Amino acid sequence: MPSFKYTAIDKNGKKIDGKYTANSKEEVLSMLRQNKLYPVKVEEYIGSREIRFSDIFGKIKIKDIAVFCRQFYTLLNAGVTIINCLDILRVQTENKKFAKIIGNIHDDVQKGLTFSEALKKQKDTFPDLLINMIEAGEVSGNLDVIMERMAFHYEKENKINNKIKGAMAYPIILSMVAINVVIFLLTFVMPTFVGMFESSGVQLPLPTRILLGVSNSIKNYWYIYFMTLIVMIYGIIKYTKSDRGKKFWGIIKFRIPVIKGLNQKIITSRFTRTLSTLLSSGVPLIQSLEIVSKIVGNVIVEKGILEAKEEVRKGIDLATPIKNIGVFPPMATSMIKIGEESGSLDEILEKTANFYDEEVETALEQFTKLLEPLMIVVMAVIVGFIVIAMVLPMFDMMNTIDI
Repeated sequence: MPSFKYTAIDKNGKKIDGKYTANSKEEVLSMLRQNKLYPVKVEEYIGSREIRFSDIFGKIKIKDIAVFCRQFYTLLNAGVTIINCLDILRVQTENKKFAKIIGNIHDDVQKGLTFSEALKKQKDTFPDLLINMIEAGEVSGNLDVIMERMAFHYEKENKINNKIKGAMAYPIILSMVAINVVIFLLTFVMPTFVGMFESSGVQLPLPTRILLGVSNSIKNYWYIYFMTLIVMIYGIIKYTKSDRGKKFWGIIKFRIPVIKGLNQKIITSRFTRTLSTLLSSGVPLIQSLEIVSKIVGNVIVEKGILEAKEEVRKGIDLATPIKNIGVFPPMATSMIKIGEESGSLDEILEKTANFYDEEVETALEQFTKLLEPLMIVVMAVIVGFIVIAMVLPMFDMMNTIDI
């Protein structure tokens, strides 16, 4: 669909320049008249046709959503209209793919759609939580307050995500180093030593023969290992995205002792913070539970929250079915009960979320401290076995010389 540049004058005589995506020039003129603007010039815009890497593969991150909400709130609070907010943000957004999406929303709003309706057309980019909150803000007339709350919400979410990534960075780097060291020893160092031992006529011990077989296999059939690795990674990703895989992974997260506690705290933090944000914005509890179930990141918990929603619909208090899920800590369910009894559930949930945000940070630090020595021990055992396998024939050579 082509883009058009236009120059128009509003009812106060102010000159307005802009761009609009439409099927024809007549459609642009119609849009201007509907917005009570007098068209001065309309011409097709021929921009750069360069295809950028970020336009195709650029990923919209939680950080981008958080910045979008924060900037949108700032502009709204300053009295800028929604259309002008979108126009400003699409120009200054660094992520080109995201800027294009904002531009599409801007065009849809100009055509007469509400902000939330335009966002629904981009539901692959914007979370359901944000769309529902904006829709509630449009109905209640406090969109600026909603955008501020959502900015705070996604900033906290981004902070937790960064903490998780930071905690996993060291083990991943150490694993990569260990793999490269092992491959180097097997493909370059091992053959040199083994060739020296074989020329001396020494019979190689079993560990050395095993490593020699692995070494030759990697050198001669490395492409098979590489392709197998690619297929395995693809298969794992595919499986974890399937319904069966999500269920299996959701169960595993609560079976592994070290991960169980950390995962429990992350889910509790996400659940309480999101539910607090929804309730404080005037979204009904039943609808809030429906929305929250989709963002906890665990299909087992999602199913439990949906069952809790049905229990609440029947008139049962929220704390009881949430406790029956068996995932949330006793403190969280107790706080929910107190919030219901006091009539301040949203405030209590916010305080609970803040507490578990700190708990997540502490748990991540402990997880990292526990994982670091474990990874070092594993690496030491593997490298140590290789070194021993290379040293054993030397003792056999010494025994032969002594004889």
